[in-house]
Amino acid sequence: MLTIDRYLRPETLEEAYEAAQKKNSVILGGMMWLRLGNRRIGTAIDLSALGLDKVEETDDAYRIGAYATLRELETHTGLNELTDFALRGALSPIVGVQFRNLATVGGSVFGRYGFSDIITLFLALNASVELYKGGVMPLSEFCRAGMLKSKERDILTCIHIPKENTVVSYKAQRNQKTDFPVLNVCAALNGGRLSVAVGARPLRASVCLFDIAQDNESETIAERTAGSLIFASNKRASEEYRQHLCRVIVRRAVDEVFAKSADGGIRSGKPNPEVI
Repeated sequence: MLTIDRYLRPETLEEAYEAAQKKNSVILGGMMWLRLGNRRIGTAIDLSALGLDKVEETDDAYRIGAYATLRELETHTGLNELTDFALRGALSPIVGVQFRNLATVGGSVFGRYGFSDIITLFLALNASVELYKGGVMPLSEFCRAGMLKSKERDILTCIHIPKENTVVSYKAQRNQKTDFPVLNVCAALNGGRLSVAVGARPLRASVCLFDIAQDNESETIAERTAGSLIFASNKRASEEYRQHLCRVIVRRAVDEVFAKSADGGIRSGKPNPEVI
């Protein structure tokens, strides 16, 4: 059972930051996972009054507020066109529309969940996060930094997705529809750089980078990716199965982005999610 002693809805980020430094304080996201826990929260900090629920477009990036919902991203025309509708493909299998109407992107990213579809996609897209005190840093660095304990509790304000001429493919293996992924993969080709992110290993997602001037065979890229990452077992799949699956899905995703690139990287204009 979740118990909250004090509820705070700050009017400024500074007020929220100061409150977050207090022992047993928690910043609320969409409350989709937090509410399932059995804990006592001293101060629950609600950031909904700070205007962090917007998706804003600039000349070179999309700025996604931490309180924007997964459903808002799933239905956002600009972001889906930018990602060849891979964003919709990554988000649409998550539980149901009602869930995605409440779950926030900030909750998913700040939680650094190993099963997260959105983190895997954002890693391949060269995304960065913006923290109130820590400033802007690559998402890959943020995920690694999360493994270290810090006395200060910073606040995630937004995620930046660069507007790059990127060809994207997202794929996931699920034992059944709406279940957590057994493994998920996003391949993104930008010029001569290929990013391959693999998540739900079931460890946190990691990204592997390739120079296609040297590595341009999907089989080789798949083998190198699977060989460089750590996999583990849980009730959904074994370590060995995940490593085998990684080779298969990475090869398919890379083949797809290479094929799209050969066709000029033209977007189909239609959603094309693939859930294996």
